[in-house]
Amino acid sequence: MWMSSWTSARQLRAKGIIGMNRRNIHYIGRYNDRRLYPLVDDKLKTKLLAKQYGITTPDLIGTVTTQFSVRHIRQMIDSHQGFVIKPAKGAGGKGILVIERSAQGVYIKPSGAHLELKDVERHVSNILSGLYSLGGSPDVALVETLIRFDERLAAYTYEGVPDIRVIVFRGYPVMAMMRLSTAASDGKANLHQGAVGVGLDIASGTAIRGVQFDRTRHDHPDTGQELASLRIDGWRDLLLLAVGCYEMTGLGYLGVDIALDRDQGPMLLELNARPGLAIQMANGEGLRPRLDLVEREPDNVSSERRVDFAQKHFARRSELAAAQSTGDATGPTDRGRQDARPAAYPGIRR
Repeated sequence: MWMSSWTSARQLRAKGIIGMNRRNIHYIGRYNDRRLYPLVDDKLKTKLLAKQYGITTPDLIGTVTTQFSVRHIRQMIDSHQGFVIKPAKGAGGKGILVIERSAQGVYIKPSGAHLELKDVERHVSNILSGLYSLGGSPDVALVETLIRFDERLAAYTYEGVPDIRVIVFRGYPVMAMMRLSTAASDGKANLHQGAVGVGLDIASGTAIRGVQFDRTRHDHPDTGQELASLRIDGWRDLLLLAVGCYEMTGLGYLGVDIALDRDQGPMLLELNARPGLAIQMANGEGLRPRLDLVEREPDNVSSERRVDFAQKHFARRSELAAAQSTGDATGPTDRGRQDARPAAYPGIRR
């Protein structure tokens, strides 16, 4: 294992691991103006802003803003085979309803579960009441087109769309991972619920390391697909989209979540002004050395040069490929062990 659950705070610092305190004080507190938070905390504002900057997002079918309007949701969704309903101010993937297809008044989730119209209406009503929003405040329901993810990624995920999280600091892409949904995560790309996190090499978009429940994995727990072969096509374009969100929001420390649509390529899903720290575990490396290096760089550098810098300085050799070549891809990563959940590392949150 990269680190054990009893690793001391001193050892974590020596490995360059940043915890919540340093993240909050040194990076979020210094580089993120709180006045700008609404641009990322409200997904509708993010989507409208992205359109102004030419950043691709899933198409907006419509919004539901009042309980009275809930009864009209059918008119909004009936002409779409698949769609996604999400809270504008939700967090952690909560409140997102994905409908893969519909037929004769039945709405079918990726898991195969069937919903009736009244179930969809109830979900929208719960969103409006603030059940999933930050602080429980009244919210708006967004209805978006369904992302049709690249079929080449199908073997790496289970009943859900995989997404990519890029940490962007001062406009530089400093670390990235892909989150793969599993049966344990109920088809959601949420590490806390049991999705697999796969660290990605900033230089090439290839898989470096896999983790699930803080344990190393070399394969997907449900499909059995080995992770060493995972590689993201159009990786540089994806990084350029991610760093463009720095100019778009003005936030210096940012989590950018991106999905790969089979027709339109990288698409911005959402932004996070307080991104979690488990990306360090997925990569087997601390953020601090990279953040320190970027802090020494001058301002007003073009997005192309920022990506060049990151791809040059943050290149990594794949641990997965090395383990595969030596045949050392067993042990605690075997299927059937995915429910073992050691204690989280001090100060690290997913």
